Amino acid sequence: MTPELQDRLREAGLDPQAVENVVRVALAEDGDTDVTSEPIFGPDETSRGDFTAREDGVIAGVPVAEVVFELLGIDYEAGVADGDRVRAGDVLITVTGPTRAVLRAERIALNLLTHLSGVATATRRWQDAMAGTKARVRDSRKTLPGLRALQKYAVRCGGGVNHRMGLHDSALIKDNHVAAAGSVTKAYQAIRAAHPDLHIQVECDTLPQVEEALAVGATSILLDNMDDADMAEAVRLAGDRAELEASGGLSLDRARDVAVTGVDYLAVGALTHSARVFDIGLDFS
Repeated sequence: MTPELQDRLREAGLDPQAVENVVRVALAEDGDTDVTSEPIFGPDETSRGDFTAREDGVIAGVPVAEVVFELLGIDYEAGVADGDRVRAGDVLITVTGPTRAVLRAERIALNLLTHLSGVATATRRWQDAMAGTKARVRDSRKTLPGLRALQKYAVRCGGGVNHRMGLHDSALIKDNHVAAAGSVTKAYQAIRAAHPDLHIQVECDTLPQVEEALAVGATSILLDNMDDADMAEAVRLAGDRAELEASGGLSLDRARDVAVTGVDYLAVGALTHSARVFDIGLDFS
């Protein structure tokens, strides 16, 4: 991988080696031999093709696809950048190289581009639905194994905000923690004693729990499956003492109603676990 591409991946908040590992796993899944292309095309035959959007949306994963091309010795030129809105018919990337290599790269590049662009497009729809409010859409840990960093990157490309990357970088006190510990207060105090500077979020499904969380000093509260009236009351109770995040049972058609309650975030696991792939194709010219 070229130093320039490595730098662009780092600027995007991605680990170049981790991205290369994902691509190499994908290449290995296809095996060492292409029994379709190799009998048809000689090693010296070359082709040119365009990766083209088949629908309107937001693009994510261009530098990831470029890792595929570099590993297979394919020249490429991107016509868009991650986070760009595109229209059906827009050329995203043009590739030129050995025909066998281009055909080997096609499905792997498309798998990455279509999935990540689907995540970015879904995220943008949520954020657009809340335009004019302060609320931001936020992802979760409901990600595909091995692809979390890429999926969360795609959320950022779509204008969303990342929640914690794992269990190591932020604490989230959920209902089972509270049930086992005995109370919100006991769970919160135990974590704060062990990690004085760690960000802690408390999940609450009732207003009395919100009051308890605020009393113990919580500055981030997840409102789980509350109706709009209770969320608005939680916002009033918190004032400027805590950020509030709505979670559970959210849908795109309700996004604006939830946002106008005054919450800071909407937690939407579907951004990563249920995003529809974005339609992209490779056309030889």
